[in-house]
Formats: sequence, C-alpha cells, structure tokens
Amino acid sequence: MKITELIEVKPITEVNAEDVNKFNPATGNVLPLLFEVRHALARWLKSGEQSVIDLRRIPLMPNEEELIEQALGEGEVTTQLIALGKSLINETGIAGVWMLTHYNNDDQIVGKTIEVTDIPSILKSQPADMRQGLKHLDDYLSREATLQ
Repeated sequence: MKITELIEVKPITEVNAEDVNKFNPATGNVLPLLFEVRHALARWLKSGEQSVIDLRRIPLMPNEEELIEQALGEGEVTTQLIALGKSLINETGIAGVWMLTHYNNDDQIVGKTIEVTDIPSILKSQPADMRQGLKHLDDYLSREATLQ
C-alpha cells in the first residue's frame, strides 16, 4: 500500500490562492508549517521516524498559532502531565499529530511543539521509573503475603 493511499494528498497545483491567503497571513509561515506536518506524517508512516516542530522557534503571529490549531483540529485524546510545571498533550484531529504545550509554575507558556508520532515521548514510561514501580509492587505484595 502506498503512503498516498493512507492519507489524502493534494498536488500543489490544487492549492488555490484563497487557501494560501487564509493560511498565510502576516509572516506567511502557516501554510509551509502545515506542509511540514504533512511531510512529517508521511515520513512517520514510511519509516517510523518521529518529528518535533518547535513552534516557539518559528516567527508566528498570535493568530497564526490559532490558525494552525484550527487546521489540525481536535482529536480524541487530551492529557495533562504535572512535572516541573504543567504540560498539556492534545491529539489533533489528525491521528499521529500531537500538540504539546508546556507551562512554568506561574502558568506561563514556556514551550509549544507539534509532535508527529504514535504516542508523544513525554507520555512514555522511563525504564528507571518502571523498575521503581516493580520494586514498589513487589514490596506491597510481600507485606500483604505476610499478613495472610
């Protein structure tokens, strides 16, 4: 099966001027960024290569970030992580495309990325944490077994 069979791909000639103007205000970075997301998703489907696009490193006007979010839509998964500040992880309306927003302790945005992957790396358990969890469960079961 070809990648183009898995996702809708429009030839560049089908993108009309109205679409470009809608997604290309001010800096002109919205449409190219959406194309980057599209290519990242195709790359992930072909090779499993994850991509991270740091929105804070791209000169965007406030309304452009909003346009990107509108274009990507809302998905089915939203989660919040609390570790050195809050992080919101939202699946977009495009499976495999995630929007991550990181906040400091004063609830100010300190980072915003688009991650193209099956599951964002920030949500994956680390082996050291899993070993600690196993020890905790073993200790609990040992205590319970001695009480029986």
